[in-house]
Amino acid sequence: MEISAGIQTSLAGRYAVALFELAAEDGVVSPVESDLEKLSAALDQSSELASLTTNPQLDRRMKSDALEEIAKLLDLGPLTRRFLGVLAENRRLAELPRMIRAFRDIAAAQRGEVSADVISAHPLSEDQLATLRKKLTAREGRTVKLTSSVDPDMLGGLIVTIGSRRIDGSIRTRLNALTQAMKG
Repeated sequence: MEISAGIQTSLAGRYAVALFELAAEDGVVSPVESDLEKLSAALDQSSELASLTTNPQLDRRMKSDALEEIAKLLDLGPLTRRFLGVLAENRRLAELPRMIRAFRDIAAAQRGEVSADVISAHPLSEDQLATLRKKLTAREGRTVKLTSSVDPDMLGGLIVTIGSRRIDGSIRTRLNALTQAMKG
């Protein structure tokens, strides 16, 4: 399996590669990916959990114990639990969101997919997401897996990020370009 050099060189990427290789060896890539999605959602929804992963004042044991309880609540698998324990022991929990993203990218590449993040001012309907997915799949030549989020400060339009490329069709960017053009 080919893993991009960018992923391999970052700290988060190295941990994600290691987790992916262990998951592939055990045949549990999909369950681990599902565990990481649950964990990502929990990090997004709970500021307490997010601060637990980044607070340098908490010692390794406290973080490890707290994460073990959270893993039980989220019903995470044994490999994911061990991974979280290693992160707590090595003081790498602050990198967890980037590790989850890197793991997601590696798993998608292994399946022949490409991940795309879409930011819009308002929630997109299923029809809009399907149309966007179809257009991006045609453009990329691979199946596109969309992750959608909302940024109400955006005014309107879309920002699509595929790997290191960004397609910015937001109204704010268009207005800024128009302002710059008018300044001469």
